[in-house]
Amino acid sequence: MPTISNTYSPAPTGTTVQGSSVSNREDLLDVLTILAPEETPVLSSANKSQAKSTFVEWTVDSLDSVSTSGISEGTDITSFTDKFSKRARLGNYVQKFRRDYLVSDLQEAVDSVGPAKVAQAEAKAIRELKRDVEATIISDNEMSSENGTGTPYALRGLGKWINNSAQSVNPVPSDFRTSTDAIHASGTFAETNLNDIITAIFRETGNAESLMLVADTALRRDVTDFARIASDAKEMRRVNYNGGEAEITISVEMYQSDHGMISIVNMNPDTSPDTTNKDVGYFINPEYFGVAELIPMGSTRLPNLGAGERGYVDCALTSLVMHPQAHGKVTGT
Repeated sequence: MPTISNTYSPAPTGTTVQGSSVSNREDLLDVLTILAPEETPVLSSANKSQAKSTFVEWTVDSLDSVSTSGISEGTDITSFTDKFSKRARLGNYVQKFRRDYLVSDLQEAVDSVGPAKVAQAEAKAIRELKRDVEATIISDNEMSSENGTGTPYALRGLGKWINNSAQSVNPVPSDFRTSTDAIHASGTFAETNLNDIITAIFRETGNAESLMLVADTALRRDVTDFARIASDAKEMRRVNYNGGEAEITISVEMYQSDHGMISIVNMNPDTSPDTTNKDVGYFINPEYFGVAELIPMGSTRLPNLGAGERGYVDCALTSLVMHPQAHGKVTGT
């Protein structure tokens, strides 16, 4: 058999490869692919405000029950009602988030696909940080206070706020807890269950027009099978910031409920509280939900001590569930 030149050059173990293949050029595309879900619909659509302390508080109140009784002619007023007796104070701790990055001096100097420089490392850390924040906001985490011995500040996630039970820290009074009718805990999630949650929220707020259902993949599939869904819709959502406002565009499907249009948004699967069943969802009313930032998201470069450029990105914030009765959730289907 004649000897030919090949694109491969098999050689015994421990020997240097020789032959035509050593001069073949690499065909490395100038493309870098990161395969990971990045959208943060809850964080992105939340109204932003400035926090001024590690514990952010707000007050809630309610109206008395309606009365259909008349007043007899000539009846004097003999008793008076304290209109603020039901007022309560709620709050949430600020939580600090951080991601670090480091690029060696040699890596900074060479030409690479991507590229892999300190600016790209910084940008990647920010993307990771945003997902950390999103996952924490929609988690079942309970709030905690810094104790100086290993327990950091932690915010209460939506899974705890949207709850009919008392919380262990800074409990929500029973008058302001989420209605059991606005929570689907287990069993098949049918269109009737969807409408029951929307109706329960409407009975508390009088308005369910602006509700946004952030649904994990299994729950989203259930909802897609329901009737009255307009697919491939785009929605502009207005978000308030300190000193101004902005608009974001999100891909949604719209559900025409008995109490108005509900937007349905995909949950980032990497931030889901339930990575096994993937059937969690939150009904969020943007009018009663926000994020307060004590330290806005930003980057800090640290001195290069010889290893290379390094730094970190961080933020400190908390979620504001202005009224737990304005929201709902699905925790199992």
